[in-house]
Amino acid sequence: MFKLIVFTFLGSISLLFGSFLNDDHSDPAKEKVIQNAVLTILNQYHYSPEDLNDEFSNEAFDLFLSYVDSRKRFLTQEDLDQLSAYRSLIDDHIQSGSFEFFDLATDLLEARIDMVDEIFTEILERPLDFKLKETVEFDAEKKDWVLNDEELKDRWRKLLKYEVMTKLSHKISEQENDESELDDMDIKSFTELEEEARKETLRDYEKWFKSFIKVRRSDRFEAYLNTIAHLFDPHSDYYNPKEKQDFDIKMGGKLEGIGARLQADGDLTKVVQIVPGGPVWKNKQIDVNDFITKVAQKGEEPVDVFGMRLDDVVSMIRGKKGTIVNLTIKKKDGSLIEVELERDLINTQEIFAKSAILDYHGLIENIGYIDLPKFYSSFEGAQGNSCAADVAKEINKLKAQNVNGIILDLRNNGGGSLKDVVDMTGLFIEDGPIVQVKPRERKPYIYKDEDSDVQYSGPLIVLINSFSASASEILAAAMQDYDRAVIVGSQSFGKGTVQRFIDLDRAVRGNTSYKPLGQVKLTMQKFYRINGGSTQLKGVTPDVILPDRYNLIDVGEREYSNALEWSQLSSLDFDQDVYKVSKKDYLKSRSEQRISGKEEFNLISEQAKWYKENKLKTSYSLNLEEHQEFLDDKDKRTAGFNDLMTSRIENLSINHLPEDEYRINLDDSTRASHEDWIDRLNKDFYIEESLAIMRDLIDIGSYTSLESKGKE
Repeated sequence: MFKLIVFTFLGSISLLFGSFLNDDHSDPAKEKVIQNAVLTILNQYHYSPEDLNDEFSNEAFDLFLSYVDSRKRFLTQEDLDQLSAYRSLIDDHIQSGSFEFFDLATDLLEARIDMVDEIFTEILERPLDFKLKETVEFDAEKKDWVLNDEELKDRWRKLLKYEVMTKLSHKISEQENDESELDDMDIKSFTELEEEARKETLRDYEKWFKSFIKVRRSDRFEAYLNTIAHLFDPHSDYYNPKEKQDFDIKMGGKLEGIGARLQADGDLTKVVQIVPGGPVWKNKQIDVNDFITKVAQKGEEPVDVFGMRLDDVVSMIRGKKGTIVNLTIKKKDGSLIEVELERDLINTQEIFAKSAILDYHGLIENIGYIDLPKFYSSFEGAQGNSCAADVAKEINKLKAQNVNGIILDLRNNGGGSLKDVVDMTGLFIEDGPIVQVKPRERKPYIYKDEDSDVQYSGPLIVLINSFSASASEILAAAMQDYDRAVIVGSQSFGKGTVQRFIDLDRAVRGNTSYKPLGQVKLTMQKFYRINGGSTQLKGVTPDVILPDRYNLIDVGEREYSNALEWSQLSSLDFDQDVYKVSKKDYLKSRSEQRISGKEEFNLISEQAKWYKENKLKTSYSLNLEEHQEFLDDKDKRTAGFNDLMTSRIENLSINHLPEDEYRINLDDSTRASHEDWIDRLNKDFYIEESLAIMRDLIDIGSYTSLESKGKE
């Protein structure tokens, strides 16, 4: 059995994306060894192995081209005609160790890149006509490949024209806003502003191409290997062996940065995790699975990072504490936003469980609140106990205050330790099964709470959202199946799979001269609820659903094209006699009545409609007048969204526990972080509605509790 290196959930991925060679000189023998090793591991250990046949080959053909030319702005149909001879042969190439298709695709792509390097300079030398009625399409799936060189040039003309137009529109608006303060000599003509916009776009693309042409064969080889891995499922990847510190961009611990983990996704840079306590986490405008499209240092022009090596993107984003970086972010709905972030030392304490007392005067008093951003564990090197032990401590502190109920907040918690989620779930029941974990072609392992002690037996609400994944879904599902808690929020992420890392150096005998070979992360198991259903794809549906800005578009696991399917096992025998929630339909109805008249939730619902509409809109006018009308309409429609979560909730007060006084005031940084946390909670209307649900839950009174039986 090969040694398994790391157990990981979505929320604890560490990215090591770069070249496995020190230069760009290919070594076909080494590439063959790595490819064979990756394929062997996938076939032997993946939960749902794929058959290498012509169907696989066709999918691999399309997927690889989408990785290396995701916007269809380099290769032409003439190139595809040459490549199409290999469409059904890639499976044969993989098994024989041939790289004919890969070599030809790489050669054709590099030739086109050289050609485009000349095209964009030529296009931007002359003024552009913004009175023409024409459009540009940004959704690659809606675009055909261009037929020839002329069509390729026209595609680039439209792409560049859009870039210039957005800059020009901004310059015109900026000058109009400042016109009263400008002298006549300072007011620039349309011609001057258009020329400025073209020159700035030219500088941007010159910078971009300098980085883009540095992409090496080894980078594209990794994309080729990940084409194979991703056809098994989206969480299986090949990781090159270059040293971790060069490419681990978690920007946490002692690193200075923005507090996000990034991953190369074809030509794009994707946010795969947000580190609690970092600038991104505090900013709240960037979400997991958003894309970074441009990076700018303060006072400088933004640089397009499309197609750029991940390590180059990282080096642009990293920087000293207190310096400013501006990011252009592509949201899930397709919209672009600009976010200014001040780099900082990441406060690792932010990942740890913390609690407070919530009082909603006139409605409900003395409710405990526990915030858990991540299921951390001592095996990760966390400076403290496991999250289960820490949550137990927070519960004890809240019980000492005689709280009337507890809200456990798992929103945006991407998961973590399986052992800790089992232990933590056990804090709320006597004993029994928590989750089923099924390997390939074997019976499921049943993870149980073996301890009959109950840490907390009172009313419980678990808050989740679209980015609650893996371990968060295990806990929420178990609490729901046991009727132990009310699950509140929006549909969770839907990641019901387990990945492990296998070191290829240990898996491959001999070939010492080619090592190190890298690692493969592959999906080996699936999670199942104790009622038999999987959390894969479906996630956890809350008992009380609250409006969410993403509830009308696919987010989470449902976004992935090759995600493993939902499936079901037999239900286990389970029951608990601690606290049973009843009348969930009543709780749901009461909540619906409240939020129907609440402006904040109505705005969230409107924002969800806007996200869906904007995601469907992928074609944009290149007529300047129409573009400005579109921007004006967008500003009007989205104006109210900017005020969400900015107003303090009347009658809500939040206080820390007496035991935390010393820790909070230990230093200025810790105190400021705590005050920021309290301030955000004071503006969180999801917390407000959770307190109202807690009031209804307590009022129902028809439940079983250990306290009523004198068991606690």
